[in-house]
Amino acid sequence: MLDVVFWAPVMVGGTLAGASSGVLGTFIVGMRIPFLGVCVAHAALAGAVFGGLAGLTGQTLLLPALAGAILTALALGLVNPQRARLDDNTMLSFLFSTTMGLAFLGIGLYGVLGRSDHDVRSLLWGSLNFCRWTDVRLMLLASLALAAYLAVFFKELRAILFSRADAEAAGIRATAVWTGFLVLAAAILTVNFQTVGGLMIYSLISNPAAAAFQLARGCRHALLLSAALGALSGLGGFLIAAATDLPSGAVIVLFSSALLLIAALLRRSGLVHRESPVPP
Repeated sequence: MLDVVFWAPVMVGGTLAGASSGVLGTFIVGMRIPFLGVCVAHAALAGAVFGGLAGLTGQTLLLPALAGAILTALALGLVNPQRARLDDNTMLSFLFSTTMGLAFLGIGLYGVLGRSDHDVRSLLWGSLNFCRWTDVRLMLLASLALAAYLAVFFKELRAILFSRADAEAAGIRATAVWTGFLVLAAAILTVNFQTVGGLMIYSLISNPAAAAFQLARGCRHALLLSAALGALSGLGGFLIAAATDLPSGAVIVLFSSALLLIAALLRRSGLVHRESPVPP
């Protein structure tokens, strides 16, 4: 009984993290910019690193991490690729290399200044085992905010998913809607850091969504299926890790990869037929 009570927030947290990351991935992978997840994650990591250098510890590191992630999300959302004559992935590459450089520069400064980098490294590698109800509440709040945003702007986001230029031509305020989505994505990625860590959160965004696109019969179906596969990755990965005494973050990543492989094999076998165009 004690074990169930102790592990309850861990299991709920893993499920929430996987489901919310899967929903994000539907749009991020659908727009063919899956690198966005790891870019924003490294921006959050850089914020946490310099927050630690400023003397913050524990949960308070989420504040500078969130600030770094949101600033990067705003930069990505407010820059129009057509007007700036920059490809989305070129912008992502620039921001990723910059934030990664800042993050590891900051980690190097811990040794120079003689400070412990334990809290920052826990964010880097992650460990779902340390998730508690306070963390779950933050995850739930971010997930509900995302659900509310999707309920209001689903049609606009679906139009942007297929073509941002066409969405703007149709009168949709694509930049504002997409920027709002990216800010929510930054918040969710930041609060989900401890699930698998900043270096591996990318997998919870890309793998469930990519698997859903192999099986889905439409955008709504892909969204729901990606959330379900993400939740299964978070919960199933943790249960396997707990049973085998292996690192939970790594097992969650491998479990989500296995789900993608199974989905691809099902699609290739002809057992699954998509009826409407969904991004591959």
